[in-house]
Amino acid sequence: QVQLVESGGGLVQAGGSLRLSCASSGRTRGNYDMGWFRQAPGKEREFVSAISSSGYTTYYANSVKGRFTIARDNAKNTVYLQMNSLKSEETAVYYCAGGRMGISTSENGYTYWGQGTQVTVSS
Repeated sequence: QVQLVESGGGLVQAGGSLRLSCASSGRTRGNYDMGWFRQAPGKEREFVSAISSSGYTTYYANSVKGRFTIARDNAKNTVYLQMNSLKSEETAVYYCAGGRMGISTSENGYTYWGQGTQVTVSS
C-alpha cells in the first residue's frame, strides 16, 4: 500500500501563488507516475497536471499551462505543484494520485489517492 498526503493548501487572493506538496509513504520502492486533480464544489473532479516516474515527462491541463509547474523529488518521495496567478474559479480540493500504469490525464490511470487539500482563491 502507498499512502499519499497532500499539504500546502490554504486561502490566497486572486493572482497569488501556492505550492502544494504530496508526500508518499509505504510501498514507495520504485517510483510512481503522479498526478494532480481538483474538484470544485458541485463539479466533477478534473485533471490538472501529471509527471512521469522519472520526472522527464509532464502533462498540464490547458487551463493551467504557463501558470502551474509540477516537479518531483524522488529522494524525498514528494511531488510538488507550484501554482501561480491563481484565479477564483480554481477554488477546489486538490488531490494527488499515484500509479504505475503510465503517466495519464485520466483518474483511471491512478491507483492511490490522497485525502485532498483545500485551495481557496478569493477574488
